[in-house]
Amino acid sequence: MRFLPHTTDDISSMLETIGVDSIEALVAHVPADLRAGAAINLASGRSEQEVVAMISALASRNAGANGFKSFQGGGYYRHYVPAAVRAIVSRAEFATSYTPYQAEASQGTLQAVFEFQTLICQLTGLEVANASMYDGASAAAEAVLMARRMNPKRRVVAISRALWPDYRIAICTYLSALKEVEIVELPFDAASGSTDLSEIRKIADQNLLCVVAGYPNGFGVIEPLAQIAAISRPANAALISATAEPLALALLKSPAGLGVDIAVGEGQSFGLPLQYGGPGVGFMAARLAYLRQMPGRLVGQTRDRDGNRAFSLTLATREQHIRREKATSNICTNHSLCALAVAAYLSLLGRQGLRELAAENCELAQATARALDLRGLRRRFSSSFFNEFAVDVGDASAALAVAEKNHILAGIDLGRDYPELRGSLLVCATELNSESEIAELCDSLAEAL
Repeated sequence: MRFLPHTTDDISSMLETIGVDSIEALVAHVPADLRAGAAINLASGRSEQEVVAMISALASRNAGANGFKSFQGGGYYRHYVPAAVRAIVSRAEFATSYTPYQAEASQGTLQAVFEFQTLICQLTGLEVANASMYDGASAAAEAVLMARRMNPKRRVVAISRALWPDYRIAICTYLSALKEVEIVELPFDAASGSTDLSEIRKIADQNLLCVVAGYPNGFGVIEPLAQIAAISRPANAALISATAEPLALALLKSPAGLGVDIAVGEGQSFGLPLQYGGPGVGFMAARLAYLRQMPGRLVGQTRDRDGNRAFSLTLATREQHIRREKATSNICTNHSLCALAVAAYLSLLGRQGLRELAAENCELAQATARALDLRGLRRRFSSSFFNEFAVDVGDASAALAVAEKNHILAGIDLGRDYPELRGSLLVCATELNSESEIAELCDSLAEAL
């Protein structure tokens, strides 16, 4: 059933438990005129069909996302999800499966996770990946803790200010209980939009634990990871890259090839639709030296007693499996169904298909930037970017309002998180944006100038 009604006794019991006299009291803080207008007056005796029709008509008065042309990115991205992905993850044996404690009874789930790990290793170029994380932000925080377990005497964690705000907040929250750890925020260069390398040089000493930078960063800018590695490596500090748009990894040089020690990110772009902010699926890959410090668990490939290919939980460093004080993390599960969607999506597209899709996204974003430039709307930063970029629009709120009237979600107001970028929008283009939509976006933003 899609609706389970509560009895009068149920409602009374719940109200008593929370200490409220009536349902009306729960919304008493809402202005009376708004409450009066929110009432749904349905005559008694209506059939189910009639009620559904009336409620549907009422709901249609709300503006849904499908009625807008969207150019929003900022950490979560619109991509086409093949029907085959939904069909695979909807299969009962996957949708209802639980933690594969008994390997002999969970070969399908274990293989799916193993394939996910393999694909993440191929994307990042690193040697080992775990069985997924909650999301990109928590994966970034866990990567810092992992680096600290490898080098516990160091205390300085350098985080690029150009990293997405929610990633920075998650890292700071995780580290807030560790009073001996010092967090240094690295500014970004006002011209290029990439992390200021001179600031890294100032702190690259025996106290530097790690450097965390986006790839691409929160402005869509492709960070110079090789240069950052060249600074942090002599100090024996770990370099952590965080990628919210993993499609970029199909086109850019791999994190491993640029000197990254731990690569984390968000896998939502690979087969997971945008659903009010979740669920997502974090990924983590690292050099082999970090293997036993990785949080969560790893699925490995082996042979059964008959010599057939088989899968098992090879490493499980979470507290459900070992003594609490020996656990590397309090991560108690992983988003295995979401990881399955990622594995299905990547398998369907293949290496060449993924590269072609990444190239299409990059070309669309470049075309959007050029079209905006012709209308007097300049890019804020000079560095290369992937499928999103910052553009100066003067009054960001006014620009968004004009675009919204034209049923366009023109981007994200960067001034909300970066006061120094007030007047700039973060604009994203993917394969779901047509040339005509790009033209409409440009017209709307030009109109707001």
